[in-house]
Amino acid sequence: MWTLTGFADEIADDFAEQLSLLNKLDVKYIEFRSAWGQNILLLDQGQREQAKAMLDEAGIKVSSIGSPIGKIKITDDFEDHLEAMKHAVQVAHFFEAPYIRIFSFFIPEGDDPDSHRDEVIRRMKAITEVAEAGGVTLLHENEKDIYGDIPRRCVDVIESVGSDHLKAILDPANYVQCGIKPLDEAYPLIRPHLAYMHLKDAVANTPDVVPVGEGDGQVPEILRELKKSDYDGFLSIEPHLGDYTEFGAMSGPELWTKAHTALVGLLEAEGIAYR
Repeated sequence: MWTLTGFADEIADDFAEQLSLLNKLDVKYIEFRSAWGQNILLLDQGQREQAKAMLDEAGIKVSSIGSPIGKIKITDDFEDHLEAMKHAVQVAHFFEAPYIRIFSFFIPEGDDPDSHRDEVIRRMKAITEVAEAGGVTLLHENEKDIYGDIPRRCVDVIESVGSDHLKAILDPANYVQCGIKPLDEAYPLIRPHLAYMHLKDAVANTPDVVPVGEGDGQVPEILRELKKSDYDGFLSIEPHLGDYTEFGAMSGPELWTKAHTALVGLLEAEGIAYR
């Protein structure tokens, strides 16, 4: 059975509001990226304890830490970032999260991403070693403008690191925005490494992000293929239907609910059991 989760900080900055809507929609997991307008890695101990108590009271668990690890330029200093990765592992343990979402570094505008490959792999190996030591699994998100923006380079990262503690996210909208057909060109390469889905959709050759099934992300077809391959993991709702913020987009309760309704509708149309 597949499990729904999501970036609830697109509902509201206030953590109580986030949890309230998740409970209303019967979503029992959260991909925890921020609370009270603060990234999860920047919450102090008191805020983390407060958030954990609120999660426990709401009966909601953390599917993944939505960290910004790897979301710096490949030319930026790495040592402080590696320390942040060590902190991310501690935060994951505190919230009992099995996964930490990461990226593979922004490439300077105009540069060939492949020219930075060796440094990307070196850094990704160092980050993964921290995760291995901490007993958590990293999830690499395909994202435009980073090294792992297209399927070939996403697979290169994962296979070059060669660790069971580094797996792939498939985000259809992000692939569309990189000119990739998610099912035809990404899914066959990514599926052997896939552990987690981010669910949003996009319209090709535009900046428009739309509810799943309304764009060019081939989402119904991907869900169909996942069902055939006995996928058993998280589906994370990431609407991106509102105004963009440093964390993603503030969709608000109404648009977040719209994104949830669209995904649930596709799952039910395909006869896919979810919780």
